[in-house]
Amino acid sequence: MSTMSAREFNQDVSAAKRAAAEDGPLFITDRGESAFVLLTVQDYERLAEQRSVADWLQLDDEIEFEPPRLESFPRAAEL
Repeated sequence: MSTMSAREFNQDVSAAKRAAAEDGPLFITDRGESAFVLLTVQDYERLAEQRSVADWLQLDDEIEFEPPRLESFPRAAEL
């Protein structure tokens, strides 16, 4: 990952695109603070495809789940 100031980005957009393509996400800073990230489309699509457990739980799709019926229960431990 690389870093570039907003001023450098404005002066040389081509260098920013090259850096994002070669080194992965490019962080663009504004007054020393990270403000933006430049990604290739492939990197963005890869990130957009990833879902967290919370995302899966919020899906409106019905997921069929029918666990197998237990025929016998485990015995209690003898202490």
